[in-house]
Amino acid sequence: MKKKLIFLLPLSLALTGCTIDIKSDDFTSKLIPNWVSFVTQLGALIVLILVVVIFGYKPIKKIIKKRQDYIEDNIKEAEKSKAVWQENELKSKETVLASSRTAADIVAEAKKDALKEREAILEQTQLDVEKMKKDAENDIARMEVEAKDKIRKEMVSVALDASKELLGREVSSKDNDRLLEEFIEEIENK
Repeated sequence: MKKKLIFLLPLSLALTGCTIDIKSDDFTSKLIPNWVSFVTQLGALIVLILVVVIFGYKPIKKIIKKRQDYIEDNIKEAEKSKAVWQENELKSKETVLASSRTAADIVAEAKKDALKEREAILEQTQLDVEKMKKDAENDIARMEVEAKDKIRKEMVSVALDASKELLGREVSSKDNDRLLEEFIEEIENK
């Protein structure tokens, strides 16, 4: 407590404008301040404090308050932006997942379609092969019938020529038909 008083004594003396001259005899008279000077300096101090408060403290307090409001607004805006960003991120993840699912569905559907198309092509090819086979069989049968007809006609022609030679005369159309029928029957039976 004494240390504080020792430090306060020079401060109070400085405020009153008193100086301490330790060597002088009227030391005790100088310890008691001059009241007029003390009141004047105290008044000046109060005026100085009021001037500092009015022109310094209040404007600085307003500036600090504005800055504090600005920072708080920025923080709130940043929090809103962060919330919007997180929401957009969730939406984009959902969109990516939905796109992945859609792509997988499209690929699966394309595979199914490709398999169906393959089966349809194989069926069509099988039908074409069977048709070509039937056409070939029909062509063979037709060619066989044509060949038989050609052979018959040639045989008839040879038979007629042979009968002309044997009989030495021309065969009538009745005889010709009868001989032809007999000859065909003979060939078919063999």
